[in-house]
Parts: sequence; structure tokens; C-alpha cells
Amino acid sequence: MSEEKKASSNDEKVKSSLDNLSEKAESFAKNAEEKASELAGEAGEKLADFADDAKEAFHEAKEKVHEILDSEEVQKAKEALENVGEKAAELAGEAGEKLADFAEDAAEEMKEVKGKAKNFFQRLFGKK
Repeated sequence: MSEEKKASSNDEKVKSSLDNLSEKAESFAKNAEEKASELAGEAGEKLADFADDAKEAFHEAKEKVHEILDSEEVQKAKEALENVGEKAAELAGEAGEKLADFAEDAAEEMKEVKGKAKNFFQRLFGKK
């Protein structure tokens, strides 16, 4: 086999390997983006469940406090429970918003990484 044919054969093998690598990189980026979205969705659902459970627990505790004699200590406990419940709901809401923002940012970053990887391989191999 001539040197030209060997070089051409090697070039084809390298091109094939790099094309395969590019496809795997795109597949990995797509899978990572899907997984991040899936995890963010699951986390959001669990956070919503947690917030619902926290609200339910707060309401049950509040009802029991009303059953006790109406004393100054009970009134103080009632106010404290209300403040804790409100703060828990507020924190759960903020956490949910931040989680949603994080998931959105992660999805955007994955798209950007995918684009940059694709651009890199295209520039590397002269594709447009």
C-alpha cells in the first residue's frame, strides 16, 4: 500500500473517531440536560410535598393549642407557632423559587456547553 493510501486511511480513521467522539459528546450533553431537568422536577415536587406537610403540621398544632386553656403562656405559644409556620412557608417558597431558577440556569448552561462543544469540534475539523 502506498504512503498516500496509508495517510488517507489514517485520516479517515481519525475523522471517523472524531465524528464518533462528537456524537458521544452531544449525546452526553443532551442526557445531562435531561437528567438535570428531571432532577429539578423531582426536587420541586418533593419541595411542594414538604411545604404541604409543613402547613398541615402547623394547622394540626394550632388546633391543639386552641384546645388548651386560654392563658398568657398559651397565647405566646400560639404566636410563636404562627411565626414559625409563616417563616417555614416563606422559606419553602423561596427555596422553591431558587430551585426553579437553578434548574433553568442549569438547562441554559447545558445548552451553552453543548453549543460550545459542537462549535469546538466543527472548528477543529473545519466543518461549518
